[in-house]
Amino acid sequence: MRQYGLIGKTLGHSFSQTFFQQKFAAENRPDCRYDNFELASIDLLRTFVLQHPDLQGFNVTIPYKKVILPFLDELDPEAEQIGAVNTVRVLRDGQGPRLVGFNTDAEGFRLSLAGAPLPSRALILGTGGATAAVTFVLRQLDVECLLVSRHPDANQFSYGQLTPDLIREHQLIVNCTPVGMFPNIHEKPNLPYSALTDKHFLYDLIYNPEETGFLREGNMRGARTQNGMRMLRLQAEAAWRIWNQPKRTLCSE
Repeated sequence: MRQYGLIGKTLGHSFSQTFFQQKFAAENRPDCRYDNFELASIDLLRTFVLQHPDLQGFNVTIPYKKVILPFLDELDPEAEQIGAVNTVRVLRDGQGPRLVGFNTDAEGFRLSLAGAPLPSRALILGTGGATAAVTFVLRQLDVECLLVSRHPDANQFSYGQLTPDLIREHQLIVNCTPVGMFPNIHEKPNLPYSALTDKHFLYDLIYNPEETGFLREGNMRGARTQNGMRMLRLQAEAAWRIWNQPKRTLCSE
């Protein structure tokens, strides 16, 4: 049996297991399974891998996308540039498992934007691992990114600093936080939503619920909106390719 899975702290929100179970059924792969693994601490990673000898690879979600890096044996060059990992390939060569980290969030986000007109400036809500991939992609596309955090550093804004003028000046707003995710569907990031217009594009990485409170505010004001489901599917397909590519091609430039 080839085992795959998802690690995180709380996984009740995740659609990844359903996605891969459906994929394995559609592709007639009874030899594969995908499980959710809640880890109380990333310090348990090596023990977890050793306890699952059939594990071929796994996805990584909140809050471990950045803190997992020191626990990996190798990083794909793009994941190293981003500074976050959401996909790990487990290589077993008789000398113990070797963990290789990748970032398929970037590919998923990049492809999910295909054909979408983008403004020159964006507000990015949150500063976690998903934010790292989103800002990496947007800067490649020449979009200036302003990060917003509950605990901002010198180069970031707090939510209390977001004025209507700032909202009007940044016509792409990407929510990379879990605020509004199931089961807390009545929550939403603290923004001056009255400044939104039909020129705005609101992108929420959350996919459960389909319409978050954040997106609802945009829809009410005529903004373009997109949730994270397309990105989820695209990054999952990219992870599947990584888990199945020949070892010699891993981490190639």
